[in-house]
Amino acid sequence: MPRQTIHRFWRSSALPFVESRCANDSAACYAPHSHATLSLGAVDGGQSVFSYDGERRRLVHGDVVLIPAGVVHSCNSENDGRWSYQMLYLDEDWVRGIVGEMDESDALGLTQLRPGTGLRHVHARLTRLNACLFGSAPLEDKEAALLLFVGDLFGSVQARTEHGQPGPGAARLRGVQAMIEARCGESLTLDEMAAEAGMSRYHFVRAFSRAVGMTPHAWQLDLRIQRARGLLDQGMSLADAALQLGFADQSHFQRAFKQRVAATPGEYRRNLLQD
Repeated sequence: MPRQTIHRFWRSSALPFVESRCANDSAACYAPHSHATLSLGAVDGGQSVFSYDGERRRLVHGDVVLIPAGVVHSCNSENDGRWSYQMLYLDEDWVRGIVGEMDESDALGLTQLRPGTGLRHVHARLTRLNACLFGSAPLEDKEAALLLFVGDLFGSVQARTEHGQPGPGAARLRGVQAMIEARCGESLTLDEMAAEAGMSRYHFVRAFSRAVGMTPHAWQLDLRIQRARGLLDQGMSLADAALQLGFADQSHFQRAFKQRVAATPGEYRRNLLQD
């Protein structure tokens, strides 16, 4: 039986600044080409050769290459073999906006990027990011994961740590938590929450995750489920509880509830009625 290549693509109209691709056991051969995006390629298995500006570099498992928009290159399996890889395509203007929120010198440095392969430390993080993008996580969590990935990749050490210390930032985060508690049934955006904290989107997600132990949206979702249990205790119907707490549909409500309570809302309520 011939070996089967598996290609997977991920994109979302709600996050138009990113696209991802994963290929397993591929024998595809690419002619020299360029991308309209800033691109990251990572080798998961096998070997390949990255060609750029007359140079050739051999890549093996764990290697990651950064390719600025418009740069002509090719990357193909070595000796016509098979290989597995990941590709992440990022809109450069979006990346520049995230980095520019952190430090002006970082934003300037982004315009001077050249193809680079000294990024083995990025492979594990890129793999985790793609697992999130291709998985069932809410779009808000995927956006947060992208912000953290891009900020950590391009931001300075100072930018990554300056809002992670106790002090005024902690008070601002408590203010955001109070806002989320008061409006937990609403669809709060990262932009709105970061503005309330007086931080960039990247700094806010990073600081909130460190302080609370989960992303802002995940914390809001956890709070919704806590309140759902109280509403079901009071006898409210499943449909009304889901509507009051801002769930888009019953399936989303049931899935989030079961992940945190290890029972569906219906099972939880039936057990309550039997006591």
